[in-house]
Formats: sequence, C-alpha cells, structure tokens
Amino acid sequence: MRPARTTDAWPAATVGAVTDAIHVLHPREVPLGGVRSMNVRRTLPHRDRTLVGPWCFVDHYGPSAAAMDVAPHPHCGLQTVTWLFEGEVEHRDSAGNVQTIRPGEVNLMTSGAGICHSEVSTTTGLHGVQLWIALPDATRDAGHEFDHFATDSVVIPGSDGMATARVFIGSLAGADSPVTVHTPSVGAEIQLAAYSSIDLPVTPGFEHAVLLDSGSVSVDGIDLDHGDLACIDPGTSSLRLTSGTESARILLIGGEPLREDIVMWWNFVARDHDEIVAARNAWEAHSDRFGAVTGYAGPVDRLPAPALPQVHLKPRRARRSDS
Repeated sequence: MRPARTTDAWPAATVGAVTDAIHVLHPREVPLGGVRSMNVRRTLPHRDRTLVGPWCFVDHYGPSAAAMDVAPHPHCGLQTVTWLFEGEVEHRDSAGNVQTIRPGEVNLMTSGAGICHSEVSTTTGLHGVQLWIALPDATRDAGHEFDHFATDSVVIPGSDGMATARVFIGSLAGADSPVTVHTPSVGAEIQLAAYSSIDLPVTPGFEHAVLLDSGSVSVDGIDLDHGDLACIDPGTSSLRLTSGTESARILLIGGEPLREDIVMWWNFVARDHDEIVAARNAWEAHSDRFGAVTGYAGPVDRLPAPALPQVHLKPRRARRSDS
C-alpha cells in the first residue's frame, strides 16, 4: 500500500498508557490509495517510535465495504506483509508475480533495491493489515522476492480458556512460517475466547507490539482500545493477554531491534536523503530499477511520486529516547 508522505515533521499522533515496559500508541486516520482512496488507521511510523524490531509500518483497515484499488507504485529497502481478516486482494508486481490473498494467508514481497506492485480487492468487504519490515543494510540492495503461505490455526497451550494462533512470520506457539525474512522476526494473529487469559511465551531479545483488531484485551494489565498498538521493549519472556466479555482478535509482531537509523518517505526505506531522491527520480523516469506491472486495469497506469519536501530528510532512530 502507499503510505502518506512522512518527513521529520510527522503528523500529530497521541500516546496512551506508558509503563516501564509498555508504550501504547493510538492510531490516526490516513487516506490511502490515490484516486480511489480508503481510510486506514496508522500507528507506525509514529513521531515517538519508528520501529518495533524491524517492523516500521502498521496500517489497520476495515471492516469496510470500501474497495481497495492501489495503482502500481514502487518500493525499496523493505518487505511488505499483507494479512487479511476478511475479503480478497489481488497482488501484481513487476517481477511477474500474480497472487490473490485470502484470510489465513500471507503475501510477503521483498523489494530489495526496487520493485513495483498493485493491490486491488476482488470482493466486497475488506478488513486487514498492511505491514512493512525494514531490510537490514546487508540485504536491502539485494534482488526482489515474493512468498505466499497459507497458515494453519494452532491452539496456544497452557491458556486459561480458548486461544488460537496463526503464525505468518517466524515461530510462535509451536507453529512456524517458511516465508523469508532478513532479521529474526515474528508475526501472528491470535484469537482469544471471551474471559480467556494466556501467558504467551515470547523471545526475550525481541521488541514486540500487540495490535487490537476486535473485542477487548489487556496486555500485562493495560487495556487497549480498538486499533491501539502496545509496544513492549526487550527483556520479557511472556506476555499476559486477557480478553473481556467478548472474544478478542489481536495481531502480534516483533523481532530483534534493527539498531540502524532509517529514512522513510513515501514508499521508500533508505539510510539518507540522497538515497530517497535517487529512488524518487528513478520512479519518475520510468527506469528499469522498479520495472512495470502488467495486467493492472485501474483508472491510472501508475501512481506519481509526490514532490519532495523543502527540507533535508533526516534519519530517525527506533525511539526518541534512543541514544
């Protein structure tokens, strides 16, 4: 998906409960998709936090009758992760991959030095998330890749009540995903029946975040509202998740801290201003760096890059408190 433009002066956003271990980010509404836009709830990037592990972008949308029609647009320096709760989306990219994704399946596109793709919903009703993983410096200029994987639902052992997980990145609760990531990471959908609690084992060296999609849930005693993202720093080996009077669906993401300053602008993840300028120029010049999508039948052939801001884009650390 195409994010809104971000510069060093980021849009206003709000912060919820903060403890020594948990930092809750509230979402902000952002229009997405160019000519046929839809609204999404965005929590990352945030003015106070850029990364959770290598995850640098979280958009949460639906349930909605609005259609998604995002014309071909470029990416570099990142992986896009598409996960749906409802509906279907057709992915097409300049490497020739065409893949319809449905609930319980993951599409993971690795952009490397450059790729472009389109995303179009093929059913009414759409509900899901679009996530980005920033590639580490060692592999961010490599070739592009594409993975598709249909997950299985597994019961989370040791839960007080009923809890299940679908693991689409990494490993959790005895389940594994075979898709390729370049930094140790995890991503999973977790469902809890009403009045359920689990002590979910997690990797102590990872940063984690919990997104509430539906129902009610608390993370280590902190209640989340719809669309909130609770960020947890490294050092914990389990998360206490508790649902309320209705069942809850959450998304868990996490990974080793990236510990690399990044520059994010439009659809690009880079390391400095000049790299962003070069990527934008290559897209506007229709260069071979990003290629072209075939078979897209939307109202425009491709999304034009917005104008660069009249400021020098600055690298941002994972959190403003980072030294």
